[in-house]
Amino acid sequence: MNSWVAGVKEYASPLPENPLQNLLQDWTCDTHIAPTGKPDGVEHVSKVVFDISVSLDGFIAPPNHDPSRLQAWLFNGDTPSKYSDFFTLSAESAQVFDELLKTTGAIITGRRTYDLTGGWGGSHPVSEKVFVLSRDIPQDIPQGSTTFTFVLDGVESAVRQAKKAAGDKNVYLMGGANVAQQCLNAGLLDEITLHVVPVLLGQGVRLFDNLEHDTIELEQTKVVQAPGVTHLGFRFIRSQSDD
Repeated sequence: MNSWVAGVKEYASPLPENPLQNLLQDWTCDTHIAPTGKPDGVEHVSKVVFDISVSLDGFIAPPNHDPSRLQAWLFNGDTPSKYSDFFTLSAESAQVFDELLKTTGAIITGRRTYDLTGGWGGSHPVSEKVFVLSRDIPQDIPQGSTTFTFVLDGVESAVRQAKKAAGDKNVYLMGGANVAQQCLNAGLLDEITLHVVPVLLGQGVRLFDNLEHDTIELEQTKVVQAPGVTHLGFRFIRSQSDD
């Protein structure tokens, strides 16, 4: 399925033989979008949720981009995810993680993350709809269960298309840092969840660099302590002028 749609190129991509290898290397517009099915005539507004693991000193990856230390909490327990038994977490972390999977309708990620993971072998473990913010279209697209849309015309377009594809569910912004910073600067995020891992990396990819706002106010919505990680949830506080 190859079709040009408003500055993006869409690819439908069997499951990878080794999903663990694809996942541990890191963490489009679909032409068949199901009806939203809003209950009782109430319109659900899809939220853009940034969810990422981070070190105590604010890095989302070490210099070599190996995510294994920061993502160890996804595999350090004996409770499988209700939605994917590939993940075995602590009971506390499983509850947090399953809420993300349950409410995710589409994903936005950056081209660097896509390249580092090898496009997840064509099958992302969380969603079948992945929008990749990119400057061009890669020559080789891995074939699998996920439809990748490469968005060439900016982060606002990526968010708009991902919201449409997500329907009644949320858009999960998974990074990397540059895409998250673009969304922060454009005021496109509604919520943020940080999985804070008790380690000081000292160097690497810093999450909150290059912000254009002096102050961004948030409301804390969640604190969950779990083995090897603390899950923190926040909601962005918007003034009336932002609406």
